[in-house]
Amino acid sequence: MADHSLKGKTALITGGAKNLGGLIALDLAANGVKAIAIHYNSDASRPDAEKTLADLKAFGVHAIALQADLTTASANSKLFADTIAAIGKPDIAINTVGKVLKKPIIETSETEFDEMFAINSKAAYFFIKEAGLHLNDNGKLITLVTSLLGAYTPLYSTYAGAKAPVEHFTRAASKEFGARGISVNAIGPGPMDTPFFYGQEAPDAVAYHKAAAALSSFSKTGLTDIEDIAPFVRFLASDGWWMTGQTILVNGGYTTK
Repeated sequence: MADHSLKGKTALITGGAKNLGGLIALDLAANGVKAIAIHYNSDASRPDAEKTLADLKAFGVHAIALQADLTTASANSKLFADTIAAIGKPDIAINTVGKVLKKPIIETSETEFDEMFAINSKAAYFFIKEAGLHLNDNGKLITLVTSLLGAYTPLYSTYAGAKAPVEHFTRAASKEFGARGISVNAIGPGPMDTPFFYGQEAPDAVAYHKAAAALSSFSKTGLTDIEDIAPFVRFLASDGWWMTGQTILVNGGYTTK
């Protein structure tokens, strides 16, 4: 039987410099992962990446940081090649990259549409492709999507719309990679207490989201906290291996499907 524990495993995490991605990296390190590559997109995130690297090394992890814009197939291919050259083939591949746009359809430009699909859909597709090519057998592949996939709401057409294809990418990949023991899943958090959320929302919308989940009154912020999501990622990357092809909304009852 395959070993599905985290001890001694190797992981690649996109968006791993800060916020949820950074916490996932530290959580995996604390639970036995021995080598971690964290990806970050821009120079603005470099200080966060350096801090996360230092924290990972404090756990005794062999850690590296790699910068890339993942909106091209070649960039995803290079990310995996650089990861393998530095820390070996990954057992776990986690994609947390995403971008939110809250805007009416009639005000959305073609440039905005293309950018949203490049970041949220195209990057996810080619990350999944490269993971399928390079993950070790019995590996784990996890993509972060959004709980808006279960919502009936205006204004997020390009965000939820660009994340929606990832649900099918996940199903298809789980079928295609399953013969090698690779589990493939997506997690859809509710609106999270990070700058990723607040930059798009007016105060009245923030107040609504903080009260919308069934369990909001039990959350320290009313929103989904990143600490609520990391344990689910850890589970899917280890003992949750039998679950595959699924999109799981982890949101305290904010939306459901």
